[in-house]
Amino acid sequence: MAQLSEIIQWCDATLKSHEFKDYAPNGLQVEGDHEVNKILCAVTASQSAIDAAIAAGANLLLVHHGYFWKGEAYPITGMRGKRIKSLIKNDISLVGYHLPLDSHPTLGNNAAIADLLELENIEALDPPERNPIGNIGYLKQAMSPEAFKQFVSDKLSFDATHLPADKSSIQKVGYCTGGAQDFITKAAAQNCDAYISGEVSERTFYEAQELNVHYYACGHHATERYGVQQLAKAISEQFNIEYSYFELNNPI
Repeated sequence: MAQLSEIIQWCDATLKSHEFKDYAPNGLQVEGDHEVNKILCAVTASQSAIDAAIAAGANLLLVHHGYFWKGEAYPITGMRGKRIKSLIKNDISLVGYHLPLDSHPTLGNNAAIADLLELENIEALDPPERNPIGNIGYLKQAMSPEAFKQFVSDKLSFDATHLPADKSSIQKVGYCTGGAQDFITKAAAQNCDAYISGEVSERTFYEAQELNVHYYACGHHATERYGVQQLAKAISEQFNIEYSYFELNNPI
């Protein structure tokens, strides 16, 4: 068992959350029990994840996608009201880390993608960034675009959508998990052969052709399963607290 405040302080320091300009607050979003004895982690703070935390007897729900996003309406009503009421009623804290968890060089979503795809010589996708959100890595051996589609699909357990370019082989790969399809322009500027993200837009089809960068959409959820699990494991080891992961396979 550990103090909630100590966990938040450790996470904030580890992830350097104060250095990020984000779309939602990072850290503690809904305050529950001040003593934490079990953590459940999930990609998104859906009602299903909250129900799983209640069933598991967890009093901290750790997520990548939490609440209070910029542009959302202020009233806590409807679906969001039900979710927050469930958390408060059961004394469960909601803790979310977004961009800091994408970016972290060992615990982050992008770091996990590099490990899964066995990428080497990792670089920043946008070199001037203090804490790069996207990265570039190199395959040990070049692959054909078709072989690379099968490779990423197998590694991420997701049937990747491939938007083709003219290049006949792939070795230099840009990547940024989630909804970062528009970073394909950054990948092109760095002369990447391919770029990976989670989601895909209609315009990306033409960008892949005209920028000559193969694009692979590998699922917003599928590319961001890993950061919360790695962070929860690190918290568990630091504070000797039990944790578990809730998987609700979102096809997007």
